[in-house]
Amino acid sequence: MTLAVRSVLFVPGGAPELLAKVVRSRPDVVVADLEDAVAPADKAQARDAVITALAADRPGAGTVLIRVNPPGTPWHDEDLAAAAGAAADGVVLPKYEDPGRLRAVRDALPSGARVVVGLESALGVADARALLDEGPDAAYFGAEDLVADLGGRRTAGGDEVLHARSAVRLAAHLARVPVVDQAVVAVRDTEGFRTDAARGRDLGYHGKICLHPLQVQAAHEVFTPSAEELARARRVLDAAGGGVGVVDGRMVDAVHIAMARGVLARAGDT
Repeated sequence: MTLAVRSVLFVPGGAPELLAKVVRSRPDVVVADLEDAVAPADKAQARDAVITALAADRPGAGTVLIRVNPPGTPWHDEDLAAAAGAAADGVVLPKYEDPGRLRAVRDALPSGARVVVGLESALGVADARALLDEGPDAAYFGAEDLVADLGGRRTAGGDEVLHARSAVRLAAHLARVPVVDQAVVAVRDTEGFRTDAARGRDLGYHGKICLHPLQVQAAHEVFTPSAEELARARRVLDAAGGGVGVVDGRMVDAVHIAMARGVLARAGDT
């Protein structure tokens, strides 16, 4: 079953009490983050706290994941072992750069566990096609880590990551892997988030990383086809039934039929 990823809400592993509040925003996916959100000295304590919190009460989200620390770090193996026995649906593997690492993670988890990977380094983005061909359940594009890896500067417009953002989306499409768009770190700028999410949607992304519950509703609005979009998609299919038609004064043909079917598929309408 394809993983729903309109909103992927990251909760700091050092504040596991926030997991109980996820039910208010109901993201498609909630991720208890043991990586970037936790200082090195606090990793073991955060891991234990997250496992305990998940055992006590499942967060109110469609899918519950734990982001482990990357392979090669002192915490990766223990994170993975803890996640394998946790009350979660799987893990997020950050800094994904080697298909063998994905296979090793799958081998360490129970059968059927979900694995979402992060393409957020120069090597990860450059090798995205081969990495995603290994078949993760979903992937995300991490703009902040990529720019840090490249020694660049992050801008509001995002031109510095447009090529990489597009390349990851293209690789995910060819591998048939659901893919989640970059984070917006200005967590209270809901309109800025909505604008950036719309750009991601225009590129074909399926959802958005969320760093605050305020961003979840905006992500759902952007990545769920509106009633107007659905109505137009149906008009396109009706008008182009014979091969070519006109809708709202514009010619529609085979490519527009494919786009209309894509809109309906996103809404679960066949």
